Amino acid sequence: MTNHHRAEHRITVRAPARTVYGLIADAEAWPRVFPPTVHADVLERTAGEERIRIWATANDAVKTWTSRRVLDPDGLRVGFRQEVSQPPVAAMGGEWIIEPLSDTTSLVRLTHDYRAVGDDPEGVEWITRAIDRNSDAELDALRRAAERTPGAGDDELSLEFDDAVEVAGDPADVYDFLYDARRWQERLPHVNRVELGEDTPNLQLLEMDTLTPNGAVHTTQSVRVCFPCDTIVYKQLRTPALMSVHNGRWRITKSASGCTVTSTHTVVLAPDAVAPVLGEGATVGDARTFVRDALGRNSTATMLLAKEHAERAARER
Repeated sequence: MTNHHRAEHRITVRAPARTVYGLIADAEAWPRVFPPTVHADVLERTAGEERIRIWATANDAVKTWTSRRVLDPDGLRVGFRQEVSQPPVAAMGGEWIIEPLSDTTSLVRLTHDYRAVGDDPEGVEWITRAIDRNSDAELDALRRAAERTPGAGDDELSLEFDDAVEVAGDPADVYDFLYDARRWQERLPHVNRVELGEDTPNLQLLEMDTLTPNGAVHTTQSVRVCFPCDTIVYKQLRTPALMSVHNGRWRITKSASGCTVTSTHTVVLAPDAVAPVLGEGATVGDARTFVRDALGRNSTATMLLAKEHAERAARER
């Protein structure tokens, strides 16, 4: 007989129920809100229902699955059921339930029902541990996001920006340069060390040390989801001190000259780190400028070297 297991996690949030519901309903914003979520794509959307594919960390591994969600804004509920699960998960579903406690306070319940492949006890233990860990992280992050007060300076903590480079070369050569991060230590002057794992094709775990202009070394760890041959999205699991969230995307599009490569960064700053990192008297505005310049400088340097690589390959053909 197949054993079905259940779990429930809950948290009280000092925010209106509709604010909380809106954060849960917007799956495409999850990488900014929820630490385990690396990337989310909405595959289909109809009234009250959508099909999404999610990439997320679970017990230090990266998993991807497809889920169908039922959105009930009137009932303040979002139900979900995995269509395609990854071992050791055989099946999983659940529901987000938001209960107003007052006009400004809500109770959020996150339920799961699941079973393991072959009812394997080790599989059940792995899934239970992953659900406990991720649910706690997600609920705490949801609380923090919902409790931010609009207009009280929190908007200043978030920034998103693009840098772009035109390339007179084959888009595939640009993609290969960005995809093959194993060679970045020899190809990129600001990269001091690289470790890259890819147990699942096009799903990479990248750890690297980068050098700042003043000689400091930053260690970052990222999950990268690669979509041959035009897009790589990533999320830093270990960020420099100034950032609490750093997500990025490389996108390569065809152009008249060959292609355009664009780097997009989405950042949430850590306000408590501003003074320790930048010095007493530094402001969030100073941190915005510093992060924009540092990330833009490194990504533009990478794109210019990808341009050089692709244009050299085009000349040699």
